[in-house]
Amino acid sequence: MTHTPHQFLHPRNWKTTKGYANGVAAEGRMVFLAGQIGWNAEQKFESLDFVAQTRQALRNIVAIVQEAGGNAEHVTRLTWFVTDKKEYLSRLAEVGEAYRSVMGKHFPAMTMVQVAGLIEDDAKIEIEALAVVPHRD
Repeated sequence: MTHTPHQFLHPRNWKTTKGYANGVAAEGRMVFLAGQIGWNAEQKFESLDFVAQTRQALRNIVAIVQEAGGNAEHVTRLTWFVTDKKEYLSRLAEVGEAYRSVMGKHFPAMTMVQVAGLIEDDAKIEIEALAVVPHRD
């Protein structure tokens, strides 16, 4: 297992969060990721299903972080852009299962925003990420 020097920040008197951190302090190489959508490495959508696209977008994020020498646990921030907040909320259990299947029980700082649309017409979600991976020796 890779050492993760992250400190999850949560004021003691605040209500506990579910599925995200309020803040993360980290040391290492910062890796900035462009927004990832639910298409594969060939830039083709294998599914138009919201949950399937979420899983694929997260897989894309992990693949890019791995290129920098890290893994899912090095992701410090995710910004989710969804085209349908109601679909996200109605399928929250499925989204959570898809998330954990890719990211494990690692919950960085997150923001979710509903948008009118994404550049790719078939995209239902886009996730932007920031990771901090340990310096290479």
